[in-house]
Amino acid sequence: MENKKNDHKESLSKEKNMTFSDELLKMATAENDDVLRQLDTQLKGLQEDEANLRIKQYGFNEIARKKKKSVLLHFFNNLKNPLVILLSVLAVISYLTGDVRATLVIFAMVILGVVLRFFQEMRADNTAEKLKEMVSSEATVIRDGEEKEIPLKMLVPGDIIRLSAGDMTPGDIRILSAKDLFLNQSALTGEAMPIEKQSKPVSKDQRNPLEVENLCFLGSNVVSGTALAVVIHTGDKTYFGSLAASITEEQELTSFDKGINGFTWLMIRFIGVMVPVVFLINGISKQNWLEAFLFAMAVAVGLTPEMMPMIVSVNLSKGAMMMSRKKVIVKRLNSIQNFGAMDLLCTDKTGTITEGKIILEKHVNVQGEPSSRVLHYGYLNSYHHTGLKNLMDEAILDHGELEEFLQADEKYNKIDEIPFDFTRKRMSVIVKDETGLNILICKGSVDKIIDCCNRVEIHGNIFPMLPEYEENAEKVVGELNAQGFLAIALAYKEIPNASDQPVYEIKDESELVLLGFLSFLDPPKNSVPDALKRLKDLNVGVKILTGDNEVTTAYICREVGLATDKILIGSQIEKMNEAELAEAVNETVIFAKLSPNHKEEIIHALQKNGHVVGFMGDGINDAPALKAADVGISVDDAVDIAKESSDIILLDNNLLVLEQGVKEGRRVFGNIVKYIRMAASSNFGNMFSVVGASAFLPFLPMLPIQVLTNNLLYDFSQTTIPTDQVDPEWMKKPRQWRIGEIQKFILCIGPISSIFDYLTFFMMINVFNCWDNPALFHTGWFVESVFTQTLIIHVIRTNKIPFLQSRASWPLLISSILIALAAAWLTVSPLAQTLGFVSLPPLYWLLLLFILMGYIVLTQLVKTWFFHKFGE
Repeated sequence: MENKKNDHKESLSKEKNMTFSDELLKMATAENDDVLRQLDTQLKGLQEDEANLRIKQYGFNEIARKKKKSVLLHFFNNLKNPLVILLSVLAVISYLTGDVRATLVIFAMVILGVVLRFFQEMRADNTAEKLKEMVSSEATVIRDGEEKEIPLKMLVPGDIIRLSAGDMTPGDIRILSAKDLFLNQSALTGEAMPIEKQSKPVSKDQRNPLEVENLCFLGSNVVSGTALAVVIHTGDKTYFGSLAASITEEQELTSFDKGINGFTWLMIRFIGVMVPVVFLINGISKQNWLEAFLFAMAVAVGLTPEMMPMIVSVNLSKGAMMMSRKKVIVKRLNSIQNFGAMDLLCTDKTGTITEGKIILEKHVNVQGEPSSRVLHYGYLNSYHHTGLKNLMDEAILDHGELEEFLQADEKYNKIDEIPFDFTRKRMSVIVKDETGLNILICKGSVDKIIDCCNRVEIHGNIFPMLPEYEENAEKVVGELNAQGFLAIALAYKEIPNASDQPVYEIKDESELVLLGFLSFLDPPKNSVPDALKRLKDLNVGVKILTGDNEVTTAYICREVGLATDKILIGSQIEKMNEAELAEAVNETVIFAKLSPNHKEEIIHALQKNGHVVGFMGDGINDAPALKAADVGISVDDAVDIAKESSDIILLDNNLLVLEQGVKEGRRVFGNIVKYIRMAASSNFGNMFSVVGASAFLPFLPMLPIQVLTNNLLYDFSQTTIPTDQVDPEWMKKPRQWRIGEIQKFILCIGPISSIFDYLTFFMMINVFNCWDNPALFHTGWFVESVFTQTLIIHVIRTNKIPFLQSRASWPLLISSILIALAAAWLTVSPLAQTLGFVSLPPLYWLLLLFILMGYIVLTQLVKTWFFHKFGE
C-alpha cells in the first residue's frame, strides 16, 4: 500500500517544473483510462484504506484561510513603521541621558498615533471569514464499489464522485462521463451564463484550464445534468485553493506605504548629516561635550516630525468616518489616500459594471422588430413549465405584470409539457385558451427550433418558411449575437379539435410557426455612465478586466461609453513578454477572457508604468488582482475571498460612491502633504539656523528644553490640520508621493526661515546687547521661532495667497492664535524661570512684527516661484 502511495505521488509530480495549468491540461487531453492510471484509481473507486493513506499524504480537503491576528499582534504591527521606530530610539536616548521631559513628550506623540490607528483598523477589519461555506459539506463518492456520502474534507485525489443538479463542485475534477451537464462558474470566470461540460478529451492547443470542457473547479456549481468524475486536486492544491492561499501572504506595500517610508528615510538622511555637525561644532567651540550631545539630541528631535504618525492617523481616521457615512467600510486606513492617488481604476464587468444577473433585453419578431406577442408566448411557456427553471426562465418571469395582464392561470390552462433535454435543446408546453384551442409553445436553441418550423409569422400573417425568411431570421440572430446577446427562438402551433389529446410527445414538435426571438444580457447599471464621466473629470482612467468573452464585453462597454477599438484577450497576453505587455496595457481599455493570473499581471504591468491602480471586483477570480492593486475594492455581497482580499468594502454596489472616495482620498492626502511640507521645511530651517548660530555664539543658541518646548508648541498647532479643507485645484488630478519634490521644497522654503532667524540673531545681539545675556537671546529667538513657524502654516497650506484667496479652517486658525499666545505667555509665566526665559522689551515686539511681515512676503514669493517651476 505504501508503494502505491509513493507511485501516486510520483505520477502527479514527475516534472518538478510543471505548472499548475500544465498538469490540469495534461489530464484534460488524456483518455479516461490514462487519467485513472495517472491518479492510480479505478471506476469502482478507492478502497477506504487507500483513501486514509492519501488523507495523510495530501491533507484534508480544506481551504487555507488567513489566520486572524491576535489583538496584541495587531497592535505591534502598527509599531513597524520607520518613523515610529526612529522616534522611539530618540526617546530611549533622551531617557538614558537623563532628559525625562523629552522622553515623555516623544513617547506621548508615538503612543497617540499608534493607538488611533490601532482602534480604527480593529473597528474596520470585520472581513468575512466563511471561505469553507463556499462548498457543500458532503460529497457523493464511490468507495469500494459502493456509492456513499462522505464529509467534504475527507475527499482525496483519485476519488470517483457523482455530480447532479444543485451540487457544488467539491474539488478540481476531470469529467469521465456526463449527461446534459451545465455548470455555473461565474465566481471563477465572471461569465454569467452557464457553460456545458462533457467528458471527451480536449485538443492539446487549449491553454486556459477554465475554458476546458472536461475540467470542473472548486467554487463552481452544477446547474443541470449529471456526471461521473475523478478528483484531481483537493484543498489548497485546487485552483480556488491557490487563490485563497495567495491572500494569506503578506500584503504588498502600497504607494502610500512607500511614500511614508520614503519621506521617513529622507528625514533620517537629514538627521544623519546635521546632528553630527551640530554636535561637533558645539563640542569643539564650547568644550562641553555632554551639553553638546544633549543639544544634538534635541536637534534630532527638532528635525523629526513627531506628530506625523498622529496627523496621518487622524487624517485617515477622519476620512474613514466620512466614507462610512456613504456606506463604505475602510478595512485598511492607508487605502483612503490611495483612492486619491489612484489614476487608473480597473474593474471587473460582471456585478460591477453590469447588474450581475441575466435579464430579458429584447423580444423581436423574425424581422428583428420589437414584438409583444413574442414576449407573451415566451412568458406563457416559462410560467407553465414545471421543470428546472434556468436563468432565462427567471428573466422572462421577472415580467410579473404579464401574469395578470395575460391571465396566465385563468385564460390558459396547462394541458401537458414536453421537457427540455440536451439533445433536442428545446422544451414545449401545451396550453388551452379560453376558446378551447390547444396551443403548443416551444422555445429553445435557434437552429433546433428552426428545424421544426415550416412557417413563419410576420405582423400577424403566416407565410411558408421560404429560404429568404430563414436567411433573414439567421441574420437577425447573428446581429443579436454580435451585440453580445444570448438569443433563443420561439415557435408555436395551434392544434384545433384536440380536446381528446391529453398527452403530447416530441413528434408533436413539428410543422411549427416561427414567431421570433428572445435575447438575454447581463445589462449595464444605469449609474455607470454618470460614474465614468465623474471619474474622468477627476482624471481617473477606467479599464475593464473580465473573464467574460470579448463580444459581450465590447457591447456592454459601448453602452456605458467606454472605447472598444482595442481589446486584448487572455490568450494574447500569454504570448507577450514583459515589455510588450507593459506597452499594451497602457493602450488597451478592455481586457477579456482573462484568468485570475492575467488580471494580476495586468495590475503589476500598470504599476510598473508608474500608475497607482485601484481594482474593483467581487468574484473568486478577482482575489489576486484585488490584493495586487494599490487599493482593492469589493462589495458587501461579494464572495468571501474577494472581501478578504480588499481594502475597501462598498455596502452599496455603486461606482458613484467611488467618486466620493477619490475626493476624500485627495483631501486626506492634501492635509498630510501640508503637514509634511510645513513640519519638515520649518524644522529644517530652524536646525539650519542652529548650525550657523552654534558656530559664532559663545553659548548654545537655545537650551535643549527650549528646543523641545518650541517643537511641542509647533506640533500642537498642527493637530487641527485634519479639519482643514484643500483648494479645489488640488482635487482635480491624482496625487502621488514625490519625495524628490518634497526634498526640493524643504531645501527651498526651509532656509527662508533661517534668513529671518539670522535677522533675529542680529537684532538680539546688536539692538538688545545679548552677547553677555544668553537668557534674553534664548527668549527672543524662541518667541520668533514659534511665531514664524505657526504663521507659516497658513502660507504653505495653500498655493494661493493666504488669508485672502484661501483661508484655513476655524479650528486651525484658532489653534495657531492660541499657540502664538502661549509662546508669548511662557516668557512671563511662572514657568519662565524653569524654562530659562526672561521678559522681552517692548521694542522687541514691534521689530518682531516687521520680521513676520517680511517672512510672509518672501515665503509667498518663493512658494509661488517653486510651484510655477516644479508644479504642485
